[in-house]
Amino acid sequence: MPDKPGDYTDKELLQLFRKNESRDYAFNLIVRKYQERLYWHIRKILIDHSDTDDVLQNTFMKVWSALDSFKEASGLYTWLYRIGTNESLTFLNKKKRRFLLPLIDVENQLSNTLESDEYFNGDEIQLKLQKALLTLPEKQRLVFNMKYFDEMKYEEMSAILDTSVGSLKASYHHAVKKIEKYLTED
Repeated sequence: MPDKPGDYTDKELLQLFRKNESRDYAFNLIVRKYQERLYWHIRKILIDHSDTDDVLQNTFMKVWSALDSFKEASGLYTWLYRIGTNESLTFLNKKKRRFLLPLIDVENQLSNTLESDEYFNGDEIQLKLQKALLTLPEKQRLVFNMKYFDEMKYEEMSAILDTSVGSLKASYHHAVKKIEKYLTED
C-alpha cells in the first residue's frame, strides 16, 4: 500500500525531497497533502473552478522550482499558502489588465460566475455572503477569507502576506463592517 501524505511530517517530506532518489515521490506526497486546502484557498479568491485549477497548477510548478531554496523559516504550508495567494493575486491583476476592466467589472464577472457555478452548493445566505465578499477590496477579502474561513491566526497571515498584525486586524475589522452593511441592505 502506498504511503499516505499524512504519514510524514513536513520536515520528513522536505528531507525526502532533497534526496535525488526520492525527490519526485516526496513532491507527489507534498502535493497530495496540501492540494485540497490550497485549492479551496485559491478558489475563495478566484471563484471560478477552472481558473482555480490553473492557478493551483502554477502554484505547484513554482513550489517545485523553489523548494530547494525553502529556508524553513516558516512552516511548509505557510510558504505554500503564500505562493498560492501571490499566484492568485497575479492572475486577477493580469485578468484586469488583459481585459482593461475596472475592478468593479471584474467583481461583477466573479459574482455572475458564482451564481452559475455548478460546484457552488451553498444556500441563498451563503451566496449573499460570497457576493458581499466580492465587494471588498482585494486585501480585505483575502484577510477575511483567511481569518473567517481558514481560521488562521493573525501571526500566520502576517507571515504569508508580509503585513503587520495591526494592519491585518484593521483590514479584518473593516471587512466585517462592510459585509454587515451589505447583508443588512435590501
